[in-house]
Amino acid sequence: MGGLQERTEDAQEQSSSSGHPARAKALGSIQVRSDEPLKRPVFATMKRTAVILNNVLNRQILSVLNACADCNKLPNEHGKEKHEYKRIAGRTKWHGWHAFRRGLATNLHDLGVPDKTIQAILRHANVAVTQNSYIKTLESQSIAAMRQLESLVDVKLIAANVEV
Repeated sequence: MGGLQERTEDAQEQSSSSGHPARAKALGSIQVRSDEPLKRPVFATMKRTAVILNNVLNRQILSVLNACADCNKLPNEHGKEKHEYKRIAGRTKWHGWHAFRRGLATNLHDLGVPDKTIQAILRHANVAVTQNSYIKTLESQSIAAMRQLESLVDVKLIAANVEV
């Protein structure tokens, strides 16, 4: 077989020998998808070049946050007409990629995704970094926690008053 097949088998053998068959399978699938697995970017385009985050910001994110000042249409709803675009009232302001990552972690946590999974998605070496710096407590979570505590306290007080 060719060099790619040999690299994949070597990687699988190395990982399997260290007692991690799941890691071997994942590593093998990554290497199969890329001609040069050790040199490929984390986020790649269809041409296997690195994604330029400013292009993602301008083409995907800001185009949803901003609308035409004249007709209130989004940029992708226009043809090649030149219009002035401004932030749609009520839509959030873009606060940068760090805030995006923090929001992603917080929303995933709110959906019940385990912290270790969020750590892997954000590619942190330590789950404590994810928990301490990226996952934020939402106001709705604090309110729900306090209501839960309130209901437990009320039940115990009622039970204590009934027994007396």
